[in-house]
Amino acid sequence: MTVALRDVLARAGLKADTAEFLAYVEDAARRLSPPNPDPSHYFSADQRAALTEVGLDLTPHREGEPDYRVRTVAEQAVLADSALSVQDAAKRLGVDDSRIRHRLKERRLTGWKGHGGWRLPAWQFTASSVLPGLDVVLRAVPDDQPPLVVASFMSTPQTDLVINGKPATPRQWLLAGGDPEPVAQLVATLGTPA
Repeated sequence: MTVALRDVLARAGLKADTAEFLAYVEDAARRLSPPNPDPSHYFSADQRAALTEVGLDLTPHREGEPDYRVRTVAEQAVLADSALSVQDAAKRLGVDDSRIRHRLKERRLTGWKGHGGWRLPAWQFTASSVLPGLDVVLRAVPDDQPPLVVASFMSTPQTDLVINGKPATPRQWLLAGGDPEPVAQLVATLGTPA
């Protein structure tokens, strides 16, 4: 499996040690809900009735069904593996490490504290700078939104952001010189019902 995993990581452009990547996968899986939760356990009888009435299936995961957690675990592992350390970000931007920590404090960069310190998602960087308009976008991100949700948003085409007649991802939009305000308006709605 190690050779196959190394090949997959290389094709995806991830420069990762397979053992380190598998440790990220294990950590992400451990943080998710148990493998066979009973969703009805989390709700009162009235809530279960209302949810069932609108068509939600509250039955426990059955043996042999695909595990819904797999995609999320893989996305979290890739996000963690591709994230930059403070030192890597400082080197990329040509600044001192303290400037990166200052930008994190001011919400001009985003990240999370992990094993060994801060980790900064790669989506917010170009080869030598930060994404244009990043500070405007990050100010609009709701405080309760985790890095995976923000990363997913930034890499998902949005119908409101069109480049050459096609929906663009917020990252593509900003890289193309698009106004950051529409991205900020969209990101501000993360976590709110549609």
